[in-house]
Amino acid sequence: MNYVKYTPNIEVKQPNEDEQIDKIVEMMHAANVKAFDKHRHGIRDAHAKQHGTVVGTLEIPELPEHLAQGLFAKPGSYPVVIRFSSAPGELKDDSVPVPHGMAVKVIGVPGKKILPDKQDEVTQDFLMVTMPVIPFGDVEQYLKMQNVVALQDSTSEEGQRAFAALARGGQKVLGLLGISDPTLDGIAAENEHLLGQTYHTMAAIRYGDYIAKISAAPLSPEVKALEGQILDTKKSPSAQRDALVDFFHKHGAEYQLRAQLCTDLEKMPIEDASVEWDEKLSPQQPIGRLIIPQQEAYSPARRVFSDDKLEFNPWHALPEHQPLGSIMRVRIKAYESSTAFRHAMNVQPRVEPRDISEIPQ
Repeated sequence: MNYVKYTPNIEVKQPNEDEQIDKIVEMMHAANVKAFDKHRHGIRDAHAKQHGTVVGTLEIPELPEHLAQGLFAKPGSYPVVIRFSSAPGELKDDSVPVPHGMAVKVIGVPGKKILPDKQDEVTQDFLMVTMPVIPFGDVEQYLKMQNVVALQDSTSEEGQRAFAALARGGQKVLGLLGISDPTLDGIAAENEHLLGQTYHTMAAIRYGDYIAKISAAPLSPEVKALEGQILDTKKSPSAQRDALVDFFHKHGAEYQLRAQLCTDLEKMPIEDASVEWDEKLSPQQPIGRLIIPQQEAYSPARRVFSDDKLEFNPWHALPEHQPLGSIMRVRIKAYESSTAFRHAMNVQPRVEPRDISEIPQ
């Protein structure tokens, strides 16, 4: 198969991009401040609600040349810490349907990293969500979508549930707001068990000599059995956390880490993250396994460490895995602004673990 080679010129800066990014960061900071005033505690401007944090291992096998790139160039085993979350930057009741996130921090990764203040760290982050695409796939659309998010966040939880139900039917909603060609289905997905879902980087990243989107899919029988399972979220505002904690009390889990390499820049664009890459053009190819043993996933010490000290950032990466496209370029300023505010308000250090033993039990 003919895979597109990475070159810097595959990225094309959008008109007025810098001004739009500044506006987005300003809106996100305002949301951060509002959330702090509500909770008297700094929380993330996205993926604020943690459902559990687990430790495990990334096992990388010997791979063919086109997959043996960057972190995956050689077979190896790396400790990982994984934070499961809900996507909004607010602590919503789990009865409000939302996408979920899997943030993976790989420990023991040598080599200089992209961010200037993290060049000598030994960690590499991969951030994934239960949506294969970002419905608002470039900076301009993302800025419009922030108004939808702000409108939804200002309503009651009953109103948000109604919004989610409408959104599942929902491209007309965005059409009325002048937002073109996305789908809201993933934004307002049913309340499926978060461990049975497949997680995606949504936007593209550099994959060594190539370009890829990364995903993590249920692999072991215990998590595959949860695929499509709808949780009763009416009994507890933290039903997803309760289900995750109960699962890891009884079972371990394995996920297959996969790469979908770009083969056509027109049909598999870099700058528009709302376009789903057709697997007929390029299939998902296994590049590793995430192996998570049975454990306590939500102890008080681990919850506080994960929420207040750890940070996950798609730009905390090897140059061989640089985030690509305008949506990813938004995240350079957005993540730094949010992280700096959260750690300052909570008076907590910004921690990049150098050993898995640093993660509390």
